[in-house]
Amino acid sequence: MPDKDELARRRYEKLVERLESMMRAALKPQFQGYHGQLILSGDDLAELGDLKDVRHAAREAGRRLGWKTTTRLVGDRLFVLDERKVPEEIERLAGDETAAAIDRARQESQRPRE
Repeated sequence: MPDKDELARRRYEKLVERLESMMRAALKPQFQGYHGQLILSGDDLAELGDLKDVRHAAREAGRRLGWKTTTRLVGDRLFVLDERKVPEEIERLAGDETAAAIDRARQESQRPRE
């Protein structure tokens, strides 16, 4: 039977793999791996385990993705962010997409309700 440390190591590795998969899925292909972020709700955190372990595993998963990873707890949400310097052309593309999303939201809010 594996010892406790071996079981803990395997559990941690599974947590890293799960977070890496979630982080990879949250990436927008047009940003070429930049602007990575994952937001975990309180329910997500309860399911994943101890906050300290989740933060540590998220930083490891980020390293695997080439991120400069930081984590921030805001209320009951954990933000996992890539803080690398973003190339100018990707920053411009992200800004354009954000502006377009804001314009759409503003236009939708001004439509008469049926």
